[in-house]
Parts: sequence; C-alpha cells; structure tokens
Amino acid sequence: MLVVITAVGPDNVGLADPIIHYVTGLGANIAEIQMYDHDEEAVFAMFLRIHIDADLYPSLRSALTEIGRLKKLAIRVWSADVRRDRPRIAICTTFRPEPATAVLKAIESGDIRAEAAVMIGNRDTCQGLAKQYGVDWQNIGGEKGEADDDRLIEILDEYEIDYVLLARYMRVLPATSCWKYAGGRIINLHHGLLPSFPGIRPYHDANQARMLTYGATCHFIVPELDAGNQIIHQETFSVEPGTKIDEIVRIGQEENEPKCLVEGLRRVVDGEVELHFHRIVPRRS
Repeated sequence: MLVVITAVGPDNVGLADPIIHYVTGLGANIAEIQMYDHDEEAVFAMFLRIHIDADLYPSLRSALTEIGRLKKLAIRVWSADVRRDRPRIAICTTFRPEPATAVLKAIESGDIRAEAAVMIGNRDTCQGLAKQYGVDWQNIGGEKGEADDDRLIEILDEYEIDYVLLARYMRVLPATSCWKYAGGRIINLHHGLLPSFPGIRPYHDANQARMLTYGATCHFIVPELDAGNQIIHQETFSVEPGTKIDEIVRIGQEENEPKCLVEGLRRVVDGEVELHFHRIVPRRS
C-alpha cells in the first residue's frame, strides 16, 4: 500500500526523527522523503511516501496522530488506495464557472469516477452551480476576495478530501498549505501553456509573442508557483492569423480550459500518473 505522510508545524529540533523511526520500525519502505526548514518563517515541513502492508494503515494513522500531538505538528496520513474506486474531490473556484461545470458534468456522467464532496470559493460566483449539482458550498473569502487559507485546510480535513481541484481558483496557495496536502493531492488548472506562459495573463502574453496555438495546463501544485515540471495534461487550440484577443480568450475559457481540467483530473483519479520527487511518472503498482 502506497501511503503519503505530511507533517507541518513550528520549527524545532527533533521533529523528523520520531516519524521516521516509527515508520521504519513498522518495516515500511521509504520511497521518497523531502524536508523543508525555513528559519525566517520558523516553519518545519516534511513529506514521506512509503510502502506498507495495508493492514498496518489504521495503526499508522493512530500512532502518527499521537506523535503530532506531542510534537505540535499537523500530521496527515493518506493513501489513494483507501477510496481508489471513488475519491472525494474539493472544487475550488473564484469567478469562472466553466471548468467546475465541466468537472461536475463529467462526474455526473461517470466519465470521472469521483465524488464532488464540496465546492469552495473565495467569491460566491459559483454558489448557484454548487446548488444546481447538490454539492455543499463553503465561502472562505473576505469582502475583497482575500482567502482564509487556514479555513480552507480545515474544510478539506472536515470533508476528508482526497484531491483538491483548483478550477480557476485565482488565489495563490501559501507554501504551508501546499505542504499539508503534498504528494500529488492538489491539482491546478493554469490558463496557459507551461512552462512557456506562466503568470496571470498567458493568453495576452502568447498573443504578444505572435503565437497561433494557445492552450491550458493541468498540473500538480508544489510550493513553487507554476514550476512547470508537474504537468498532468495540456490541451491546445489554434487560431487564424489576425484573430482578436477577445475571441482567443473566449475559446480558451469556454471550451479549451474545461476539457483540459476534465482530462487531467481523469488521469489522476484513474491512477494513470502520480507525483514522484516533483516529477510526473506513471503510477507504480
């Protein structure tokens, strides 16, 4: 059984040792380990990917929860294998409804074998969409759309979310949030082709570069924004020379981006790919 363990908390000495000692004492095989220790932020974060016998999973979760309590660490133990047939998805949105709508339709039709457990927004624009599909809605935004990142994590934990889907969620997740759900659990839709066109105006940047092919990128999130090495799927479309930027953006937002996100999520849910040392690889058995 493949298990992901994340630990995040105030920086201190001796935080990694009890976790590593416990999992190795179980006879676990450590497939990947990463640690983050930033003195300026006084934050410690660790990520482990291990292989254990499936019957040890409940005791592993219980023991690491106790270690987290003693060390004042937020420890999460997760395995895609627990709900492999129907993982729980959180869909995060801001303004654009098209990507979230496409995902909800794909789930409803059975093209994506998952459960839309909750929709989360820093704006209320997509609240009606959630109601239409019978999905719980949670607003984490302030008056100006500023997101309560701590509340976001609380909701993900409350709903026992397997994968977090940023469906044109126009807020940057802080590094601590990325670490808490690390290991290929946060999936983002970027409205441009990575790594060539990062940033917030990729359509305009590509148009200024005289491109005739535009696209969108579905990728796993890591603490480095739009790093470009975690690409799950890309979808492109071509236009005739002289096509106005407004029409390019319309095609991208209404047609291309939703297709890209649906196919990217399907690949993850169906277990075709996983994230290993910040690289996309075919999922190993």
